Amino acid sequence: MKPFLVISAVEQEISYLIRVLGCTRICDRGFADVYAGRVGQRPIFIAATGIGKVNAASGTASLILQWQPELVINTGCAGAYPEAGLKTGDLAIAVSELFGDEGVITPEGWKGFDCIGIPVLELKGERYYNEIPLSFSATEKAVQLALALDIPLRRGRFLTVSTCSGTALRGRELYDRFAPVCESMEGAAVALVSLQHGIDCIELRGISNMVEDRDLSRWNITLAAEQSQRFLLKYLEGC
Repeated sequence: MKPFLVISAVEQEISYLIRVLGCTRICDRGFADVYAGRVGQRPIFIAATGIGKVNAASGTASLILQWQPELVINTGCAGAYPEAGLKTGDLAIAVSELFGDEGVITPEGWKGFDCIGIPVLELKGERYYNEIPLSFSATEKAVQLALALDIPLRRGRFLTVSTCSGTALRGRELYDRFAPVCESMEGAAVALVSLQHGIDCIELRGISNMVEDRDLSRWNITLAAEQSQRFLLKYLEGC
């Protein structure tokens, strides 16, 4: 049975999984500690690869090449756009990931890679520019599980940025442009590398804050990380 690979940015986003599954630290890849365990008969490898797209991409590629997983699961916290109707502690799952910074600034404003005419990936006749699809079947399985357990789970497009949106004005600009549910700093990179390697990928995140004028007193990273890991554990147990 091929393993699952769980990737986060920081260890707080995977510490509950590591503890409950009784995972063992097996190696330091230079960018992150890697933990190994099992869910039933299925091997699982869990790692926090670091903040940002570069860490996420290099870590995901290295781990895929070493462990050849059946599924990559990207998890952690995210900031939700107020227009999406989410609140702190809610869960969201991605149908696709968007690179929100990559492109070009023109006199008419920001344009994506399609304006430049260069895709980030060309695969089997398909050209992918700023939007990267996630696994429909694996995502749908999570949605159906949430319905069965009566756990609210919002499905939608996610946005990946290099600079987090710390003002309401920036948040409205990005929402008007992309209509995303939430934003993070790694998701599109993990999704792209998984697609490059032909590996199914899902992204599940807990909402730690709203995309608004930055106010850390309103954030709850602990709740967001715990909620996402608890649901992810139930998902893993059903696979």
